[in-house]
Amino acid sequence: MNRVAITGEEIPLPRWIDRVPPYILKVLQYLHRDGWDLSILFCNDASIRALNSRYRNLDEPTDVLSFVLGETIEDAGERRYVPGDIVISLETLGENARYFKVDEDEELRRLLIHGILHLDGLDHDTNADNEPMLQAQEKIMAELAGERILP
Repeated sequence: MNRVAITGEEIPLPRWIDRVPPYILKVLQYLHRDGWDLSILFCNDASIRALNSRYRNLDEPTDVLSFVLGETIEDAGERRYVPGDIVISLETLGENARYFKVDEDEELRRLLIHGILHLDGLDHDTNADNEPMLQAQEKIMAELAGERILP
């Protein structure tokens, strides 16, 4: 069984926040991952900019950051995998949705998948369509196309 913890920093958590864990659980099921304890932080541009500056030396906001931990722990006699944390700026998410001409729900789902794939060990050098990680991301998007998070 997978578990998802969600927190917010410098923003009120949106009304739809309870719809995020079920979507993440479907992504993890699609990837055949079990026993994951995944952490998601939603924040504003100022918060993600500070993280981006500190950990990537990029003094700018971004849409999603993944912080890989990759540790297995024992929890009440059960082995759990703690892949790490995903941080998403809701401000940049909205800007990206407008820029890419997609609705915010689609962009949110894409960022969640993107973060999960990074925590699962995938990476990309560019944002080109032929990057294997980005192809995997879009395959999952297509597979779970009927799912929605935002009302």
